[in-house]
Amino acid sequence: MRVHLFLGTARGARESLYVAKKREAEILVVDRHEIAISNPRKVLFPQPKHTKLDLVRYYIAVADGALRGAGDRPNMLVRYPDGIEAEHFYQKRAPKSRPAWIEVVELRFPSGRIAEEIVPRDAAALAWLANLACLELHPHAVRTEDLEHPDELRVDLDPVPGITWKQIQEVTAVTHEVLRDHNLVGWPKTSGSRGMHICVRIERRWGFDEVRRAALALAREVERRAPKLATSKWWKEERHGVFVDYNQNAKDRTVASAYSVRPTPDARVSAPLTWEEVDECEPADFTLASMPARFKKRGDLHASIDQHAGSLEGLLALFERQGLGDAPWPPHYRKQTAEPSRVQPSKRKHPLLEIGRARRKEDALAGLERWKARHPRAAEHLEPADVLVDVMRGRYSTWTRIRVNLQRVPEELRPTQESLDPDENIRSSS
Repeated sequence: MRVHLFLGTARGARESLYVAKKREAEILVVDRHEIAISNPRKVLFPQPKHTKLDLVRYYIAVADGALRGAGDRPNMLVRYPDGIEAEHFYQKRAPKSRPAWIEVVELRFPSGRIAEEIVPRDAAALAWLANLACLELHPHAVRTEDLEHPDELRVDLDPVPGITWKQIQEVTAVTHEVLRDHNLVGWPKTSGSRGMHICVRIERRWGFDEVRRAALALAREVERRAPKLATSKWWKEERHGVFVDYNQNAKDRTVASAYSVRPTPDARVSAPLTWEEVDECEPADFTLASMPARFKKRGDLHASIDQHAGSLEGLLALFERQGLGDAPWPPHYRKQTAEPSRVQPSKRKHPLLEIGRARRKEDALAGLERWKARHPRAAEHLEPADVLVDVMRGRYSTWTRIRVNLQRVPEELRPTQESLDPDENIRSSS
């Protein structure tokens, strides 16, 4: 039996899509390419029971928008082969077994390694990626024709534990003001998780270091205007409110792009917004199930983003006026010439304990609960922001480290460092 559907393709033409049952696979023809969807009924999201085929159909439905965010760019693969409740892994290198029509480009990373990464160009490539159980699209901030000059500055508003969505909306509004004051057009979207992203198209005149410097200036200005709500501090034990993550603009960093499906129980997606929607929306409004109808009705709200490439001259001049110098880089980057000390504040002034390390976040959090049970008098003084849950990225996968900041715990009640629980032997190289 064959089902004949008509879908709009990524390049605007009407394209036939055929679905044919063939043993354990569904055969799709998208943009004239035949794609075999293996295990199409495998459930990736247990609560809503979304399958791999549902994921494939979702990306075909929103292909125009998804390609505007991730197309024509190298993409790192983040794969969930057994669904969101099982282990996932990162794959920088394109699979060797791939169709001839899947494009790749060679990247050189700060570590010195070289890898070919996938470059999606059309809806067929998105469907092929979805068949690999790539829930998210993780593009670099460069186009394939110029890998050294980003065309996008990325603002990642990342809340610390205990921060409400309303506070994130307020920081988003302040960020919008800073961008406008420096003649830049911001395009907001929900992160699909707890935060907000703002994409800013820029002229391809600056290298990664300069784009990161501009992002750092932006973060510090947002913090200056909203000191009780926002922070630019890199070390988690120094943060409060919403962290403006300037380091997302360092070379080799990727962010889940527009329309990416996130590994949340309800299958939320990173949803492009108008600025008028920022104050009214809720992240749960946008899911794998609901976004196709919104997209069909309203189209891609970021459709004209490429028409508004701006200059970083204003933010770079702001950096010089601020006179604060550089800020810490991610740990796996080489020490930069003007970078301040990488000694964690916790080792200088914050009473910090490490609780445990585990491959699964749930196992690490279970160790935290056991620690609290052993030290109830200390635990009752902890605020949500005092529990530092670090998602550490290894070479192929992530693992979780739990720490607690005892700064609010009276000295006489502070436990000493104990053996880690759990203490899994994890390779942390990146």
